[in-house]
Amino acid sequence: MTFRVIPSILGKRRLVDVYNAAPVLIPNLSRPPLCTVPLVARKYASVAEHKPTQNNGPPPGYISIKGHNHSGSNVDRAPRPSPAPALSSSATKTPNLSSHSSTKSDSRSLDAADWDQNPNLSISKFSELPQKNFGVNQHMIINEEFKEALRQILWKFKAPIRYAFAYGSGVFTQKGDPSAVSFPASTLHPNPPEAITKVQDGPQKMIDFIFGVSYSQHWHSLNLQEHRDHYSAVGSLGSYAVSKLQDSFGAGVYFNPYVTVNGTLIKYGVVNLDTLCRDLSQWDSLYLAGRLHKPVKILRDNPSVRLANQVNLISAVRTALLLLPPEFTEEQLYSTIAGISYMGDPRMSLPAEDPKKVLNIVQGQLPNFRRLYAPLIENLPNISFNDSVCAHEDWFDDPHINAKLAQDMDPVKRGNMVRRLPKKFREKLYFEYQAKFQIPRGEFNKMLEDTKDDETSTGFRRQQGGWFEQRIAKDTEGIQTEVRQVIEKTIRWPSIVQTFKGIVTAGFGRSWRYAMEKREKHRASEARKREEAVQKPSSKDADPKKEQ
Repeated sequence: MTFRVIPSILGKRRLVDVYNAAPVLIPNLSRPPLCTVPLVARKYASVAEHKPTQNNGPPPGYISIKGHNHSGSNVDRAPRPSPAPALSSSATKTPNLSSHSSTKSDSRSLDAADWDQNPNLSISKFSELPQKNFGVNQHMIINEEFKEALRQILWKFKAPIRYAFAYGSGVFTQKGDPSAVSFPASTLHPNPPEAITKVQDGPQKMIDFIFGVSYSQHWHSLNLQEHRDHYSAVGSLGSYAVSKLQDSFGAGVYFNPYVTVNGTLIKYGVVNLDTLCRDLSQWDSLYLAGRLHKPVKILRDNPSVRLANQVNLISAVRTALLLLPPEFTEEQLYSTIAGISYMGDPRMSLPAEDPKKVLNIVQGQLPNFRRLYAPLIENLPNISFNDSVCAHEDWFDDPHINAKLAQDMDPVKRGNMVRRLPKKFREKLYFEYQAKFQIPRGEFNKMLEDTKDDETSTGFRRQQGGWFEQRIAKDTEGIQTEVRQVIEKTIRWPSIVQTFKGIVTAGFGRSWRYAMEKREKHRASEARKREEAVQKPSSKDADPKKEQ
């Protein structure tokens, strides 16, 4: 007779699901007690990362521009022709794509057709994702020793972390990173692993983490017992007060900055998995979703978060397309996406952040942005790479290539994009246009009710934009302003509350230190800007005055 051992902290999940190991077998109690129970090493679910000889190459499932991509779905494809009158080919503005443009597959699998519109965020196994390599584009390839050093930091926390990623300039290089900001290398990290010292060659930087947990109060209860020094005076109020402060104010994240773990100075934020998935899929605050718009290093993966983040990424592409002209470059696309989370951020309007931060992030991490978004671009029918340089086999990993792209401005396809924006974000955009188009409240409410009915129905038809979405898409000039306003309204208040909450959770001393470092970054950026202006030849030098 055998039993499965199920620790209470795992809730409804079995030990075999979380630890990816065979269940522990306990012999029949009638036998002699002198027996041993095999110990199973703790192992969290994680994607099987590829280990090529070099840190390059597109993610699995991505087919280069020269061939076909059969793994994705054309989720923004216009509806099939119907007997009703349709737009003529002359009325539809289609980009003149080169012969190197990627070919979109016409096939649609049932799972891939609606994963972004009806994501099942209750899944608990990676096998329940729509495809085998679904979401593998989210995993950045970094130095193996550095990755292991980051994972060793996680093992210092006994409280269960279900999802974790490291992000920021401490993990990924940014162009023009000012060295004057950092502390001396000997004092920032007290005793870091050798791998961290090698990667952060030169000025050392604090490493940022986000921890996704199942139960906030339970997690803080365990963490307070082990790491009371990580918390400010709020920790003395107990785990209930800490979790209440985390979940009820701001973006639902509780940060502990400037703490030393495994000899390394880090900042970590704790968020409930439900809060994280909701922001990724619906864009409640764009606080965490915006961070994941940029390359991050996922250290512990979770199937529901991976699915929600893929929805987040494809939503970022669609939003960026509404803000971009018919033709643009990769740098413009990625800068637009990376800049979404900074619209409405109070730090960007104050001298507390580098004004060129977005451009520095994109230019320093162009191959990683390409790895993150190129598979999604290849699977969307209304955007294509429009550059012959993409025909070269090694273009994917070349940081010096800034490929050109083009999007189809057909209002039907763009209306479908509007219809598939995250729910909370889309509703705010609808209200903006209800005022702009002066639609009567009764008619507008009826339209919203019809939209809710479509969301609960099944079939491909529910994914299509109607007359209202197409009318929004035709507003090619005003849509950029309206979308920006919605982004700012979504981000501003949660960011302001989160900033003030950080003063309480981190304590005044740590908060002041953080503010001063941001201030120094801004000053360093302004100094570089002045130096660049001085180095550029003046117009008088370039065009000397003609002799009279």
